[in-house]
Amino acid sequence: MNNTKQTLICATAELSDPDSFGFSIEKNGEIVQGFLIKSDGQYFAYKNSCPHTGSPLDWLEHQFLDSEKVLIQCAVHDARFIIDTGECIVGPCFGQSLQKLEIKIRDEGVYI
Repeated sequence: MNNTKQTLICATAELSDPDSFGFSIEKNGEIVQGFLIKSDGQYFAYKNSCPHTGSPLDWLEHQFLDSEKVLIQCAVHDARFIIDTGECIVGPCFGQSLQKLEIKIRDEGVYI
């Protein structure tokens, strides 16, 4: 059995669909900066670090999606990533992927 304590990121009701939510939490003694995406009733979480330069992707707090809310968008060099895989399909890091974070949905919350 896994004894790692899970940390609440947010309540599922806090996100509309599609929507994004940035977070910074302490997990196992280190700070994890990431973001959560809700799209088509599913949740995806990634480390908030562009594979191109390592910079954060958001240009405004909790803003990780493009204007159509169909792709993740990096604010620095306009790279675009597929929501469910994190793969870059437009921009300077084409073919690279965001680092996926393991999450669990339970008790009307999203946990890491």
